[in-house]
Amino acid sequence: MTTPNHDQIQWFAQTFDQLVANVERAVVGKTHVIRLAMTCLVSEGHLLLEDFPGTGKTSLARAMAQTLHGKQTRIQFTPDLLPSDVTGVTIYDQGTQRFTFHQGPIFANIVLADEINRASPKTQSALLEVMEESQVTIDGEAHAVGRPFMVIATQNPIEQAGTYRLPEAQLDRFLMKTSLGYPDHESTVKILAQPPQARGGLVVDPIIPTDHVASMIDYAAGVHVDQAILVYVSELAQATRSAPDVVLGCSVRAGLALVRAARTWALAAGRSYVIPDDIKALAVPVLAHRMVLDPEEEFRGATTESVLERILGQLPAPQERVA
Repeated sequence: MTTPNHDQIQWFAQTFDQLVANVERAVVGKTHVIRLAMTCLVSEGHLLLEDFPGTGKTSLARAMAQTLHGKQTRIQFTPDLLPSDVTGVTIYDQGTQRFTFHQGPIFANIVLADEINRASPKTQSALLEVMEESQVTIDGEAHAVGRPFMVIATQNPIEQAGTYRLPEAQLDRFLMKTSLGYPDHESTVKILAQPPQARGGLVVDPIIPTDHVASMIDYAAGVHVDQAILVYVSELAQATRSAPDVVLGCSVRAGLALVRAARTWALAAGRSYVIPDDIKALAVPVLAHRMVLDPEEEFRGATTESVLERILGQLPAPQERVA
């Protein structure tokens, strides 16, 4: 990949800020989370939103989809949802005497998988291939879902009755996991002042076509990552695997995901190269959900986020960039 030039860097940073500002019209006061979500989109990753009901998870996903001139779908995950309800099915056409593939709702640019943990493990596993390879294989034939493609899944940390915990293999497919949290006082007042017709969430206008998003993806892939940064990411992943209070640490896939996201984060900041602060800023949303703590440590109050923050504080970061 060619490193983006000055004009491309400037266009990328300005467009990224416009996307974030547009989504923030519907999700007030959550600039940082929106930037994470947009970074996820441009990094060709998927986002898991876990938060309490009524904090704006669905509004964020809907606003991101509306911002693009692309196709958006919403899948309400329920215990009786079948894999074919997500991916599609092959049906025999008596007129042509041939089998025809009918696309499922997964064939879209932005897919909102609402309450993903309410579907059975069999249905959850139907997402593994498409989230990793951007294609669905039905009856031995592969069907590409297009570009850009992003799954935004939501789940609630409460009301666990009738839910199925996402397995580690499924969690590893999400580039990031984050939460919105409740808005501050000023933002809450702005939300309460919205007109009654906005009860289901404000509708934002699309501002960028999907082919421009594809260009942003290509530019981000060309961002320079120095060898020292790669060594730092590798050491960080290794530190999570050797930590005494961690049962399952970060894999090589996790390291690749962190580097990919850091490229986008750096370009959005107007740089053609990654610095250690990019890695530190993204380490928790990219890595924390991929770690499994020792049950005793978790009972004592430890979290993957706190363990990761401790590792980041102890691990020396490279101080200089070699262009």
